[in-house]
Formats: sequence, structure tokens, C-alpha cells
Amino acid sequence: MESRSLLRLFCLVLAALVFLLAHSYRSYVHVPNSSFTIRPLLNGRQRPSSYESNVPLHPLDPLTIQEINTARSILLSYHLFSSSPSSLVIHSLVLQEPDKSVVLSWRPGQPLPPRRASAVVRLRTSAYSLTIDLSTKNITSNPLPSSGYPTMTIDDMISATWAPLSDPKFNASILARGVRLSDLACLPISSGWFGPQDEHRRLIKVQCYSAEGTANFYMRPIEGLTVLLDLDTKQVIDITDVTPDVPIPKSSGTDYRFDAVKPQANPKTKPLNPISIEQPAGPSFEIVNGHVVHWAGWEFHLKPDPRAGVVVSAVRVTDPETGERRRVMYKGFASELFVPYMDPTDAWYFKTYMDAGEYGFGLQAMPLVPLNDCPRNAQYMDGIFVAADGRPYVRSNMVCVFESYGGDIAWRHSECPITGMEIREARPKVTLVARMAASVANYDYIVDWEFQTDGLIRVKVGLSGILMVKGTPYMNMNQVGKNEEMYGTLLSENVVGVIHDHYITFHLDLDVDGADNSFVKVMLAREETSKGESPRMSYLKATRHVAKSEKEAQVKLSLYQPSELHVVNPSKLTRVGNPAGYKLVPAGTAANLMDPQDPPQLRGAFTNNQVWVTPYNKSEVWAGGLFVYQSNGEDTLAVWSERDRSIENKDIVLWYTLGFHHIPCQEDFPIMPTVFSSFDLKPVNFFESNPILKTPPNFEKDLPVCNEVTASA
Repeated sequence: MESRSLLRLFCLVLAALVFLLAHSYRSYVHVPNSSFTIRPLLNGRQRPSSYESNVPLHPLDPLTIQEINTARSILLSYHLFSSSPSSLVIHSLVLQEPDKSVVLSWRPGQPLPPRRASAVVRLRTSAYSLTIDLSTKNITSNPLPSSGYPTMTIDDMISATWAPLSDPKFNASILARGVRLSDLACLPISSGWFGPQDEHRRLIKVQCYSAEGTANFYMRPIEGLTVLLDLDTKQVIDITDVTPDVPIPKSSGTDYRFDAVKPQANPKTKPLNPISIEQPAGPSFEIVNGHVVHWAGWEFHLKPDPRAGVVVSAVRVTDPETGERRRVMYKGFASELFVPYMDPTDAWYFKTYMDAGEYGFGLQAMPLVPLNDCPRNAQYMDGIFVAADGRPYVRSNMVCVFESYGGDIAWRHSECPITGMEIREARPKVTLVARMAASVANYDYIVDWEFQTDGLIRVKVGLSGILMVKGTPYMNMNQVGKNEEMYGTLLSENVVGVIHDHYITFHLDLDVDGADNSFVKVMLAREETSKGESPRMSYLKATRHVAKSEKEAQVKLSLYQPSELHVVNPSKLTRVGNPAGYKLVPAGTAANLMDPQDPPQLRGAFTNNQVWVTPYNKSEVWAGGLFVYQSNGEDTLAVWSERDRSIENKDIVLWYTLGFHHIPCQEDFPIMPTVFSSFDLKPVNFFESNPILKTPPNFEKDLPVCNEVTASA
């Protein structure tokens, strides 16, 4: 038995070396999610050759294949790197967007501003933030944060999962658990920051699962076994095995694939018939030059991004009265995702993920599944990203755009019989959705940017995928001691779903009718009536307060201290004198309850408030800082905002954190139904009246007639 295990290990390590060697010479690389097993997936890739003739047509268009190759050549010949180009690791290579004023003044047909690339690279242990002028080939260096490391590369993640196999102690622990090495599936887990001992070298932790008998290896953790690695050298620093006696949960009932859970011949509930939206006259939207979307008076630039996922820029809406195309938002995107797990034990305390800054939210985006992720009437957009060696690759079908109609109502009114007026007016609500989905290891995130005909923008986040679970000796709650802390819910035999939070912080650079805006809190409070003034004793009064500085704009939402949160243009007044504005309509308002001095919360301090407002600063983009990996929290939105800069009648940025508390339940096993939450950016005194008043209703003659198809047909 021992000789067979050693032979299997030798073959596995040999295969690993062959894979890594081949991987380093690919002209493109597939980017699966961060759940890299020892059997890497290779689907969902696309050769970049079909994109090699593409040219940018808008100042915000992402780098093309040709531009990426040019930037790579410039980097490799740069004097700091030319002596050892094979040691250069490219963590990020994206468009460095032109100054905001340049973008806003550009018009279609004009020459593009100079194209520049922003690169974050490492040579051995030194990091560099660089700007590359693609025309002049000049490189300039930018300041670096005082702590932290760049976003991991896909190569970092893949190689980290292989590294423990070189350690005999690790292999012995796996075999002692009764797991065959051929069934091993491992995850690279960012280690966070817990003090000075975690500085001066890149660290990562690896934990593993058994994939025997199921594709859902996440439900079969090898509990308590943790490997600490040096991410640069792949040296095993430490191995801890704190719960070797905890059994690996069973595989039965965990597989979620359709072939494994096909409906029974006589199902207990009748399956749904297929449903689809048909547009016989074609879609009402168009995507111009690959990235500019036009629909129902809206215009915006849409592009995939390796860190943010998807970026919506240059958003304008047409005023139905004047025909003027009015500015609403310069740029919006998910700036950071913070996911702390609430288990302080040795194998769990460090699980406090920053999914954008550590893993790359866009790098984890998977190709969307037609007819299931997106409806039949969707159009798709690919992402072009850069591997660690600087070579481009394509993530196909990363974003979809479609018109949605769920039977909702845009507006309606019917007169009741007592008026004698036979009025029945209603309008259907059709919206436009731009969607992406990221699979960050076990969790799947769906992000929708939804544009409505009444000028409202809804940002919606869905959580699905698979729980990160903990192995336990318990098979029933009657075995658990009365005061025993489980840190979660017993979901199945030997499986605990650990309590955790999700916080998604959005960067929202609103430009309401121009850049000079103010943030207004419209506070609602109870007013008492004077004695004898009215039969009423109280009423609600709205009081407007214009925030003059950043600290005045920080908001912790409260049901019993309600307020509306407006971004207004004081110089743009309506006919009756109200400032044009948009208001934030919060939802998903779970607040972070962790101790502010807890090391993970020092890094995630941008979730201390649900709302922040800062003056526009081109360098203040990522709420967790430029370098999030192992950062100590010295470069975050919370730190910037402590400067308490002036924000009245300025170019300002609104930041909003959508929050979820997740106490797992059995319905989340073995895979979770999607839970959605959202927030709105709603016009408030932006239009002179209802902007969709003149929307025509639907009539039978305008719609196709679909006949039911019988089974025999």
C-alpha cells in the first residue's frame, strides 16, 4: 500500500512539473476561478488571434491585444528589467485612463488622447507601479503604498496549490486522513495581516478537500489541516493539523450538477416549462464600437476590468423635454469586496478575504451561460486580460447586456367607480441590464447594472455558489453541548456552515449635470404640534443639511434616524427652483459589527460606514488601497476620509457599501439559492416632471402570438 502511494505521489508531482513548464510557455492562459484543484480546468478560454486587428475607438476603451503586446515589449526592455526579463512578473496591465476633463471634452470622430498603460509588476521581491506611454515608449514610476502586495496572479494561485505536495509531512497527513492524493483538491487562501510578523514576505495558506465521489469537494473539507507557504519561493513554512480526528463529510447528496440530480420519473413537484423573452423586431439597444451602449435615452461606456469586474462610465441620459443629453455619473464600479468569516479558531481566523484586491474580481469572472445566466435576447462582451508573463488572453462572454421584462409596471392609475371616469392607464416596465458573474472559489457573485426608463440606475448583487464549510464530529444537534460554540449551523452530517459577512463597496463618481456637486442629507425628524394647534400631536419634518467636509458626509444608516441622501448640482435649478439631483436609495444595509481594532477590520475599515463622500482624486480608486494583499490598513477609504477635505460644490465621489450577514441554513446545502440585494441611484428634481409620461402602452397588435407546442410536435 505504501509503495503504491509513493508511486502515485511521484506521478502526481511529475505531472505538476510538466503542467507548470507548459503553462509558462503558453501564449495565453485560461483563468479559472480561484478554486484551483490539482486537476486544473481548461474550459472557457479563447485564443486572442481574433482580436489582434482591434483598435481603440473611445478614450476609455480597454487595452487592445496590440497595445498589450506593445506595453509588454516596452516593459521587458526597460533598464530595470532588461537584464532578467524572465524574472519579471506582471500583476496588472490595464489602460491608464486619460484625465477626466480630457475624456469629457472628447467627441466621436476626434483623435484619441495619448494611450497609456498602467502596470503593477514585481521583479523578485521589489514591486513597481509604472505608467507606460505606448507612443513614446517612456516609462514613469509612481509612488507605492507603505504596506501590502499587488493582487495575486493566476500563476501565484495555481502554483501555491501544488507546492504542499513537495512536503513529506503534508503528504503523510493527507494519507493518514484516508484521502488519495489523486482525489485531492486545494485552495489558495489569502492569509490577511495580523501584525508585523506577517510583513516583509508574501504569505499564503493552503487548505485541501477530498473530491472523491463528487464535484462538490467544498463539502468535504480536510478540517484543521493548514499549510503556510512563502508565495514567492513556494517554500512550506509551517503545517498545522489541529483536528486530525474530525471525519471528512460524506460525498452523497453533495453533487449539484444536472446529470447527478436529474428529476425523478415521477417528481413530487411539477417542473416549470421553459420561459423566454422574444424580440421579433430586434433589441431596442445597440452597442456601438464594442463598448458604448445606447438604450431608451441612456448612453454609457461599458468594459470588463480585471480587478473591478465591470466598469460603467460616462453615463448620460436624454431629457425627454429638451432633448439634452445630461450627465449623471462619470464612473461606477465595485471597488472592493470584504468577506470576513466569524470563526476565531486556528484554521479559520485568517479567512477575511478581499476578493477584488487580493484575487481580482474580474479575473475570477467566468464565461456566462446563455439561456441560464443571461436570456436568449442577450448580447455578450469579452474581456481581454494579461497573464503573469504579460501575454494577453481572452475571457469570452464575460459580460452580457439584455432588456428585461418581468411583468413589472412602470406606472399606472385606474379611477375608482365613484368618479364615473373610466380610466385604466398602465405602462410596462422594461429595463436594460449589464451583468457579470464572478466565481471566487466557492462563492458566486452576480453583479447587475440596471438602467430604467425613468432615469433610475439600480445596482444589484446576487450571492450564490457553495458555502465554505467546516468539518465537525457531530452528526446531529443533539450531540452538541449546551454552551458549545460552533460558529455556525449544522447543515448536514459532519458539516457546519460558518457565519460570515459580505460587503461590496461601490465607487460612484456622480456628475449630476456637471462635476460641481454637493452632498445633502435630508433628515426626517418628528415635530410636535403646539397645544391647540391641531388635533394631531406630531408630524414629520424634512431638514436639509449640506455636508461641507468628508466627516460630515459619513453615514451609518439607522431606521430611527432616517434621511434621504442627495447628490445635487446647486447651480442647476428646476423651473420652480429645486437643485437637480440624484439620491441614493440604500438597501442591503447589513452593518459591520466587528471590533474596529480587530486586524481584519483595520484593513476593512471602509465598511465602518455605509456611506462616504470624498473629493474626486484620480489616485483614490480602491477602497482597500492599491495594494491590499497583506496590507495593514494604512491606505484605505477610511484613512483618506480622515483628512476631512472640503466637499461642498466640488467634484465628489459617493461610496456605498452593500452588506449581507449570512447565517447559513440547511437550504444552503449543497449549493445556495441566489440571494439578491440592491441599491438605487434615483433622480430627484432632475427632471421637470415624470420622464416616462409619454411612454406608449403595449397593444396586442404589437406583440407576437406564440402558440403552445405539444409534446408530439
